[in-house]
Amino acid sequence: MAAGIVNIRRDVDDKFYRYRMPLLLTKIEGKGNGIKTVIPNMSDVARALSRPPTYPTKFFGCELGAQTSFDEKNDRYIVNGAHDATKLRELLDGFIEKFVLCKSCKNPETDLIITKTDDIVRDCKACGERTGVDMRHKLTTFIVKNPPKNPRKSKKKGSTDTPASNGAHAEASTPPIDGLDAESDDELTKRIKAEAADLNEESELVKEDWSVDTSAEAVKARTKAAESAMASLSLGGGEEDSDEDADSPYGQLGRWAQENREAGPVEVYKKAEELGIAKKHKAVQVLAQSLFNEDIVAQIPANAALFKKMVTSEKHQKSLLGGIERLVGMAYPSLIPLVPKILMEFYQADILAEDIVQQWGTHVSKKFVDRETSKKVRKASEPFLKWLEEADDSDEDDE
Repeated sequence: MAAGIVNIRRDVDDKFYRYRMPLLLTKIEGKGNGIKTVIPNMSDVARALSRPPTYPTKFFGCELGAQTSFDEKNDRYIVNGAHDATKLRELLDGFIEKFVLCKSCKNPETDLIITKTDDIVRDCKACGERTGVDMRHKLTTFIVKNPPKNPRKSKKKGSTDTPASNGAHAEASTPPIDGLDAESDDELTKRIKAEAADLNEESELVKEDWSVDTSAEAVKARTKAAESAMASLSLGGGEEDSDEDADSPYGQLGRWAQENREAGPVEVYKKAEELGIAKKHKAVQVLAQSLFNEDIVAQIPANAALFKKMVTSEKHQKSLLGGIERLVGMAYPSLIPLVPKILMEFYQADILAEDIVQQWGTHVSKKFVDRETSKKVRKASEPFLKWLEEADDSDEDDE
């Protein structure tokens, strides 16, 4: 066997075994609290496994209780802390066993499929079997939110029986929420409200003084200022928008959501579907700007299930953060001190991932607001970012 190449199944001692991958390499960088493990050939390893390189990297973080970060453009995949190559290779074996090998024939020639109910299935090209993965593993949440790209995705409206291959969500022309039939409005409403209630009960905010003046005078002043700001605020957002956005599906959704905040998650989702933008990342940004007002912290749990349904990728998460930026930075600037609580609510509802928030918090951008406002919002987020960092350090100490 050539140097640096190993069998994907390292328990198979056969030099003619056809499924091989590069030997995982590691490089320790930094020192003290900034020490980290870089995996220079993660892309090559992941390509051999037919998986995105973010999956095994995130798997390492889940298993080690360490924070991970990805820079796909520069091909850098990092696990915080110092971890030797032998340990990570053993963990990679675990990833392969759980998320690559067919449970029936143990062949690695599989694709991941995400079903309408957000279950993950391994579709084996070798034996034809479809076997589920253990949905209790933390990585499954990341996979569902960041499905593998699927260039062969079918556009036929009637293809509801066969999920699209290579990890894309199986869709009908009118996808139901949580796998329920579109006609079951009563049951659907109960499910969404129940899920939102559960998320609300489980939420535990960090005990910091991330507060704002809630006196009657302050509330009245903020409301008046917000109303005038929202009147001139483009709900579309983003520097690519034009004056025609008011009549676009996004502008229509934004106005409707503002006027019907009490309609509930089901009706909001139906409206987005009706306008043909329920799956679009920009719809998430618009709803973040239009569904919430100065009571956003209290309003997030009631809408958590809706956002959990609609936020399905890294791009969706960034759009959600952009919508929050515009809401607190332009419409309700007095709520900027509440940014940590807002982020915490979305994070604990499993809508925002820590690596996305960390990346957002350290990169000022003028995509959604002006640069100065962007700086203010990110500066306000520092207590939450610090909490994330300390939580990761605590997990590492426990190891």
